Amino acid sequence: MGQPNTRLTTALAANRTVEEFIELAREMRHKLREEQEVSDAQGTYSPALDEWFREHGFYRLLQPKGYGGFELGLADFYRIMIEISRGHPALGWNLTLGAAHSLTFASHWPKEVQDEVFGADGHFVAPHRAFPGGTCHRARGGYRLSGTFNYCTGVTYSTHVIVTVVDADAGPAAPHLNCLVPRSDYSILKDWGGSETLGMRASGSNSIRLDDVFVPERMVTAFSGFFAGQDVTTGTHGTRLHGNPLYLGYLMLPYHANLLAPVIGAARAALDEYKALIKATPQPFAPQHKRAEDPNFQRAYGQAIVLTEAAEATLLQVCEQHQRLAHRWRERGQGISVVENVRAWGTLQQAGRQACEAVELLFRTAGTAQARCDSRLLRYFSDVSMYRGHVGAQWETFATYVARAELGMPLEFLQL
Repeated sequence: MGQPNTRLTTALAANRTVEEFIELAREMRHKLREEQEVSDAQGTYSPALDEWFREHGFYRLLQPKGYGGFELGLADFYRIMIEISRGHPALGWNLTLGAAHSLTFASHWPKEVQDEVFGADGHFVAPHRAFPGGTCHRARGGYRLSGTFNYCTGVTYSTHVIVTVVDADAGPAAPHLNCLVPRSDYSILKDWGGSETLGMRASGSNSIRLDDVFVPERMVTAFSGFFAGQDVTTGTHGTRLHGNPLYLGYLMLPYHANLLAPVIGAARAALDEYKALIKATPQPFAPQHKRAEDPNFQRAYGQAIVLTEAAEATLLQVCEQHQRLAHRWRERGQGISVVENVRAWGTLQQAGRQACEAVELLFRTAGTAQARCDSRLLRYFSDVSMYRGHVGAQWETFATYVARAELGMPLEFLQL
């Protein structure tokens, strides 16, 4: 097993509690908000913030302890990411997806590769482009990859990327492949930030380019159905190496939760903004009174509060249920079924729907002044609108897959 990072564990106290991480995130909220406009324009957060996240262990929250990480559970990881996202949702989207894929890597690559990649330092940041793209051909000892892969969120300060490809030399039924590529082998395109998108401008969701890159066989693993149908009779590389059922590496839940936590953070941020607004702004037709005294504004604020609370409670409950199912595997050898995986994804979509509705309600009732380009409330509305359009958030479509799973039918989705 890899050696823990002595400098990190000494300087940061590796036994730091989840509440201490959350408090650190809260203390940074003002700075994150202060830098929102600059971060959005640049398409990512500053090198100084990257160094702060690195120094304080935020990239290592899901990383195994054996490689200098904190090995938190999913619910605790997302509680921390919600607090970061409350300071700046797009930045939270960036950090969450950059940090979360240490779980993917630690679950599905063998020990010798983890030793090599985590190495003596242990620092690992990697986006995952989970839908197949580019071109891939077999080569002696591995594969050769080319192509442009878009929406590689978290790529700005990445040490690696994981790209999903189809082996052009295999049959159509062959599983997709996940290829781990080091930073030296891909270029980051300048196609994110500023006016390139409606929202999530600081999310670091740039495209990357690979030009005839050789990926050794040891850096490649099969990838089918977000691992929802994997055989875990003998566990995974991660469970055998780290002894923690977290590293069974079922990805349907965390991959949508990675999107949901920043959206809940956006709802929390919008509530903060709206509260300050209605306490300070006169009523449109009774300027002698503040909007906070008007039952209409009170109603919108209260509805948004409970929508946000419901969304966060759902996220945490689904994560805790997933943890119970993972421990069921450890105790009884029973894997997490496809039905259980798609239910979790679908349930998280409904939480995302609630968080978006909270932000949309606040934006709609706040007045047209909040549609100015320098409005924070407009920023949060734009950010959640990006989530609304994400392929993974289309709850109407996904409900069909949930039903098919429950009925014992092929999903006809993600090779399931």
